[in-house]
Amino acid sequence: MAMAAGGPNGGGGGKMVSLRLQYYCVFAAVGVAVIVLSLTFLSPSAMGAVRQNLGTVVANSGAGEREARQAVAAVVAKPELEPEAEKVEEKKEPPVVLFNFGDSNSDTGGVAAAGGINIMPPEGRTYFGHPTGRLSDGRVIIDFICASLNTHELNPYLKGVGSDYSNGVNFAMAGSTVSHGVSPYSLNVQVDQFVYFKRRSLELFERGLKGPVNKEGFENALYMMDIGHNDVAGVMHTPSDQWDKKLRTIVGEIGDAIRILYDNGARKFWIHGTGALGCLPAMVAREEGEHDAHGCLANYNRAAQAFNKKLSDLCDEVRLRRKDATVVYTDMFAIKYGFVANHTKYGIEWPLMVCCGNGGPPYNFNPGKYGCGDLCGPEAKVLSWDGVHFTDFGSGLAAKHAMSGEYSKPRVKLASLINGGSKKPSSVS
Repeated sequence: MAMAAGGPNGGGGGKMVSLRLQYYCVFAAVGVAVIVLSLTFLSPSAMGAVRQNLGTVVANSGAGEREARQAVAAVVAKPELEPEAEKVEEKKEPPVVLFNFGDSNSDTGGVAAAGGINIMPPEGRTYFGHPTGRLSDGRVIIDFICASLNTHELNPYLKGVGSDYSNGVNFAMAGSTVSHGVSPYSLNVQVDQFVYFKRRSLELFERGLKGPVNKEGFENALYMMDIGHNDVAGVMHTPSDQWDKKLRTIVGEIGDAIRILYDNGARKFWIHGTGALGCLPAMVAREEGEHDAHGCLANYNRAAQAFNKKLSDLCDEVRLRRKDATVVYTDMFAIKYGFVANHTKYGIEWPLMVCCGNGGPPYNFNPGKYGCGDLCGPEAKVLSWDGVHFTDFGSGLAAKHAMSGEYSKPRVKLASLINGGSKKPSSVS
């Protein structure tokens, strides 16, 4: 989720400036896929059998003609009786293919590539060792998901240099919204990009050329969504009596996106709800309002939960209408709020503190000061990187919980949906 002080899409500035100011610019601007290869083995047991029988022929060379013929027959027949003597090929598993739609929570460098924005260190310091365009010190949740599935990081759609799309595409862009026309790469635009990508990929195969993803890949792919955070934050700046209607409209547009993807062959959907927006340090330190027992803004969290309830209901409706599709909703609010409410369980001392900020605990966030004047250590157990986006540590925790299935409806593990996983999950909550 990309937001600035003036709302979800504010800010401005140059292209090589302090880290958080770069983010504000972003907000305004708005290995190889894993293929299990068949291995061919020559069975040593078969060769041993041949040598043993040849020895029998030599040892019995003075025997009668009948015995000799039997020995020779054994040499010839033995390999035919042992299937190990033949080359054994393991069955090829189809590659892991993912298509992700979202905002900065899952942007792996898309907005940096699209805008030519040179984000500077310390972004990317903990895992990659250099800036990658992610608004974090390391990985985002989608990176951990890819790693768990033994495939490389998902490349952004608009990052042409060095990209490998054989395991799918990441259409997520920082600052994106569900709502049409609010951001350059809103959800409907991302879905249009997917439709174009699929058409061009299949055209290549039809012409006898190699494309990034084939027909089977699109059919078995997992279609993921993690978007709506910026929309909910925007709703909070409108009259409260309009919130319900606006949230219904936003969720309705997500439904339209799912329908278009379904019409284009998507059958496995993994949908994330929004996180605990009222627990973002940038919100807590900047916005006024009622705080709950854990120091989070109650009204923002109520709006996030209202959005999630509508999104969960939408997933239920799609699941009922599309009997041949698997639609899994994952409650990211419960996951992320749990990190704050139960922070000592995870070794977190200051659950609302920023790693890259200014001012020190409890927030280390000064709305009027940019940059990392006070930077936490690379190994520090801090959830928030810049006040809005998670650290590598925080994203790793969130990904582990999300993939477990414990916070999903139906309760299925993400890995069970890969490569033709059951269309009808056995465990339903």
